[in-house]
Amino acid sequence: MQLLQSYIDSIINTALEEDIHYVDVTTDYLFPDDHVSSAYYIAKADGIVCGLPIAERVFTLVGGGVDFKANVKDGDLVKTGDILAVMSGNTKTLLKGERTALNLLQHMSGIATATHHCVELVKGTKAQITDTRKTLPGLRRLQKYAVTIGGGKNHRYNLSDGAMLKDNHIDACGGITQAVTALRQKIGHMTKIEVEVRTLDELQEALAVGCEIIMLDNMPCEEMKKAVEITAGKSLLEASGNVTEENIAEIAKTGVDIISLGALTHSVQCFDISMRFDK
Repeated sequence: MQLLQSYIDSIINTALEEDIHYVDVTTDYLFPDDHVSSAYYIAKADGIVCGLPIAERVFTLVGGGVDFKANVKDGDLVKTGDILAVMSGNTKTLLKGERTALNLLQHMSGIATATHHCVELVKGTKAQITDTRKTLPGLRRLQKYAVTIGGGKNHRYNLSDGAMLKDNHIDACGGITQAVTALRQKIGHMTKIEVEVRTLDELQEALAVGCEIIMLDNMPCEEMKKAVEITAGKSLLEASGNVTEENIAEIAKTGVDIISLGALTHSVQCFDISMRFDK
């Protein structure tokens, strides 16, 4: 997944404008323009690093004059105490960009780390770990990029990427068959249809109308196993809802093809990284 530089810059500029209204009262009045310092990023936990090039870009956009050397790259597994990058140059730039760079770096590394953990938990099964659309406004591309860095896959990026009939669509339309039939009359031949089902009877109905992907919504594992047997490869099966670290391996062993987790993006814990200045 390639992030456009214009998108990255827009996110950073928005964050910087939010953080520095017109002046950094502390930094701008404390240091002369030619003051220089050196600093470094240190990992305070074990995990997957993600977002170092974005952190570097923050310092360029907030003022420049900083030499940024990364010791690791996105996707690398790091340990507590590892030095992720070293920086030297304009003190004002380093201080003004510190929080914005860390906010993005810690958040993205947290997503990558959580994704990697889930991928490891389902290793040995065919289940793929994916994200959802439960992302923070404006940060979806960054968050979905971080999922891929952690070894996961992306679900649809937005509502234009694929047809997905969820419970409210189905209930409003009068049923799975009615909704799929009406949708097929209008969508193009390149668009797949995914339908959410809550019972095995609904699964049978979704299979009967030829849905390419079927989401098993909050189904117990024993019921998912039956769903896999009934489907017999005729559709891809996605498990979703109440997926946790404690049950994800059991879900994967049912034989489903995809496990989607909103928690990867909407409530992930930030990865602990500090920026420290050399005295």
